[in-house]
Amino acid sequence: MSGASEPVLSSPANSNLNVDLTGRTAVITGGASGIGRATALLMQRCGAQVFVGDFRLNPLSTAESESVGIVQQACDVQQLDQLQRLIDTAATQTGRLDILINNAGVNLVKQVTEVEESEWDHVLNTNLKAAFFGAKYAIPHLIRSGGGSIVNTASNAGLLPRAHDPVYSISKMALVGLTKSLALCHSKDRIRVNCVCPGPVDNTQMMTESLQAEPDFKAAHARYIHASPLARAHRRMISPDEVAAAILYLCSDAAAMVTGTAIAIDGGKSLGVPPAAC
Repeated sequence: MSGASEPVLSSPANSNLNVDLTGRTAVITGGASGIGRATALLMQRCGAQVFVGDFRLNPLSTAESESVGIVQQACDVQQLDQLQRLIDTAATQTGRLDILINNAGVNLVKQVTEVEESEWDHVLNTNLKAAFFGAKYAIPHLIRSGGGSIVNTASNAGLLPRAHDPVYSISKMALVGLTKSLALCHSKDRIRVNCVCPGPVDNTQMMTESLQAEPDFKAAHARYIHASPLARAHRRMISPDEVAAAILYLCSDAAAMVTGTAIAIDGGKSLGVPPAAC
């Protein structure tokens, strides 16, 4: 695409999504920024009572959350007692639990021979172990509510391995597998379990940290865009709102028969197309 008159699609306005979550309770980990933050605000606009957990709460986002009724709670998902407390608090205060979004995640850019055991544990405990135990703590509440939805934030690295961050890729591939196993185990309870697999998402903590580590911010930003054929066509990265919209769909009645699915929201990056030159 080269013509100046060609349209460039911006991120969709999620306020136009016609989903009603009134009377439902949602818990979102890693919900103070990025994808988690966008999901919390979107679900609140759709009528859900939203409880957010994050180990790093932002005073500004906390104030905004309180103004719209979102409950924020300090929660390091590696501390399982904190994770269980977040889920139990939401279910106790509202009398039900309908939605769990396991969104907390960390990256590690190191080759296999450079990885320390503590780094392996940090990534796997955050990206995989916390999702498993979050589901464990949530499932009894979901059953009492008559069923519900669990959505795990995986990555396109869970669909196509990457050489520069193998431990992260391992954790996300395992998370996709966990999603399918939980879906199989708990369909009988009317609990749907799915995952989203985003590619490079702009305006997230992980992306900001990745770009700040680069010697040339603008060049690195362009490389991320050119890594995905559809992102390249639209000349922008994926937005947190677009991932949030997919999560909302998976939690909605429209996805009542969708379970065990991994939705790639990566502009085609997981198709294995080689990145184009910037």
